Amino acid sequence: MDTSIKRHGCSKRKIIKMIGLNPSSYYREPRVGKKGKRPSNLTYHKIKGWMDESELLQAIYDILSNEFIDCGYRLMNSYLKKQGWCINHKKLYRIMKTHDLLKVDKRIRAKAIDRKFVKFRKVKTTRPFECLEMDIKVVWIPSKGKNAYLLSIIDVHTRRILKDFFSFSVKQKQVIDFLSPLFEEFDYPSNVVIRTDNGSQFIAKNVREYLSLIGVEQEFTHIATPEENAHIEAYHGILQKEVFQRFEYQNFDQIQNILKRFVFFYNNQRLHGRIGHITPMEKWKADKHLIVMNNIAV
Repeated sequence: MDTSIKRHGCSKRKIIKMIGLNPSSYYREPRVGKKGKRPSNLTYHKIKGWMDESELLQAIYDILSNEFIDCGYRLMNSYLKKQGWCINHKKLYRIMKTHDLLKVDKRIRAKAIDRKFVKFRKVKTTRPFECLEMDIKVVWIPSKGKNAYLLSIIDVHTRRILKDFFSFSVKQKQVIDFLSPLFEEFDYPSNVVIRTDNGSQFIAKNVREYLSLIGVEQEFTHIATPEENAHIEAYHGILQKEVFQRFEYQNFDQIQNILKRFVFFYNNQRLHGRIGHITPMEKWKADKHLIVMNNIAV
């Protein structure tokens, strides 16, 4: 085209018109890569709002962790919609295919014999470190536009928050690394029970094998029964009310600093009605002689 312009002294626009070519076709540059828009990583939930794909994937894993559920993407779509997710089957198919969940042999196969479920909803304790409860709370980080995760563990007898871990990712390895120093700190008695829900991090084979190896009994709550893990659920509810709804924050470090201050306040200054209107640390110090510790002052 440029050679013809020089040879005949004719403008490019005139030549395009003469040959009957649409100007937009001439100037159009070929698109590199696949056609169409990139799939969104956000999915809408009727209660929680726009959620990251990792949250949707966690919901899928939680559904598949039920010992009696083994379904493909169409039935999974119905389960998710019942939980409040707004997602079409095409997007769900893509996500399940990406994570290899369309193949039957790749889905989580939970057997009742592998997991011990909670027998008694209410927990009665006689000493600290007899029953622990652990759970993960989702925390939205405005500056990043995605969720972070708070892993917390509480001593039921004293209501003391023994430890927490705040990160953008909580996998089974992080759970083991989180628990190891805690249990090394105590010459714990043989009858220690830790309660969790059926999240993929907690039902993971490596986590269960680790707890079994050190002699800690693991109990799982039944599906959709947060009251069986009531103490840690209540703590995360307090966090929501007294921290996340009151403080303005934008980034991860701001929230992490607030959480550190609140845990100290909760353990050492906040009075708890269920343990006689004293603080968790006062209850801990009053009853810690009932457990044996590895000569470490806590």
